[in-house]
Amino acid sequence: MKALGWWLMLVGSLRLASVWFGFFDIWALRLAVFSNTTMTEVHGRTFGVWTLLTCTLCFLCALNLENKPLYLVTFLSFIYAFGHFLTEYLFYHTMALSNLTTVGIFAGMVFMSKHAILLSLLYLVLLLHEVSLKLMKSFPRLLSVFIALKL
Repeated sequence: MKALGWWLMLVGSLRLASVWFGFFDIWALRLAVFSNTTMTEVHGRTFGVWTLLTCTLCFLCALNLENKPLYLVTFLSFIYAFGHFLTEYLFYHTMALSNLTTVGIFAGMVFMSKHAILLSLLYLVLLLHEVSLKLMKSFPRLLSVFIALKL
């Protein structure tokens, strides 16, 4: 898990560059990310804030890998970011394929080795298993509440 923490620190550091571009050098985002559309200063700052949030998640998760809810939120932020950029490319056509690759680098997808992917999936499976066990333990209580409320 220590390697995953270092990897998250690297990804968070790379994302800081995107935060800088969003707030101070919007031309870089126009060229390197959204080259097929008009991008205003407001779009750049929104992108910067969103990326700063994902940066923060990476750093916090790297320092607290044992915190399962934080890990899950960080993991989902990767899925959401990748999904966002993929739809921008496939459906809205605001990005070129080469820009999708650049975003993949800064989003950390390209740096994710097969070991990090396997560790992430294993950790997610363990988390989901633990959640399902908690739900199964609380099921009799929930059932009695539903019966009492006649739902």
